[in-house]
Amino acid sequence: MNSAELIKKIRKIEIRTRTISQHVFSGQYHSAFKGRGMAFSEVREYMYGDDVRSIDWNVTARFNHPYIKVFEEERELTVMILIDISSSSFFGTRKMLKRDLITELAAVLSFSAITNNDKVGVIFYNDTIQKFIPPKKGKTHILRIISELVNLTPQYSKTDTTLALQYLTNVIKKKCTAFLISDFIETQFETALRIAGKKHDISAIRVCDRGEMMLPTVGLLQIQDLESGQKHIVDTSNVQFIKKYTLWWKQHEDELREIFRRTGTDNIKLFTEQDYIPVLMELFKRRA
Repeated sequence: MNSAELIKKIRKIEIRTRTISQHVFSGQYHSAFKGRGMAFSEVREYMYGDDVRSIDWNVTARFNHPYIKVFEEERELTVMILIDISSSSFFGTRKMLKRDLITELAAVLSFSAITNNDKVGVIFYNDTIQKFIPPKKGKTHILRIISELVNLTPQYSKTDTTLALQYLTNVIKKKCTAFLISDFIETQFETALRIAGKKHDISAIRVCDRGEMMLPTVGLLQIQDLESGQKHIVDTSNVQFIKKYTLWWKQHEDELREIFRRTGTDNIKLFTEQDYIPVLMELFKRRA
């Protein structure tokens, strides 16, 4: 992809995702992800209906008239997006690749965050930490994140979600709101998710393609493991093979569901051909 094509693609993603963020998700995001708490703002004279527990007795005694403390929500958050860029994300048989959906989701969440004056940072990972972009505000910062995602070059790499969660725990010292976006091909991350979840507010977004769930019945078919590069010939007309594959996929789904349940992690599943707006809004509503 040359520079002109790259700029055009980034601009297209920006226009679509900023519009969605500003007109659809802004209010839901604000309600779903609260600030750090309530901070003292000022004192004012007591008015009928005010909570007497808010009376500032020192100021009241000084002026011989009741005054109350006014608090405001500390709205600013640090939002971290952990993005799985392993090779399996370059798979797609429907509307788009999983990587394209991941890019849009990351952009929507980022624009929603800066619309609410939150800082956004990103951890790109596969079986290593590929890049850490520290939390910052501003449109230029978000466009850098999108550019990094769009410009990533596919290479054979596996997934290590444990490593990404451990890195988050170590590098972000204060509590943050974190979104873990992955296809979750591997499932050996429960312990790391439980530990990270005690420190941070984590939501998992699983990106899938229906072509992974059921192989087409086309006879002999060459398939490739995108994370190892290995190629295999399989007989998709073999009933036993199809049953075995379908069972493996169901067990994988069940295992992931249990991991999120046991760790108390909010999660959603999105398919590449699916309109992600209602599902993402449902996550926000559920949290609110």
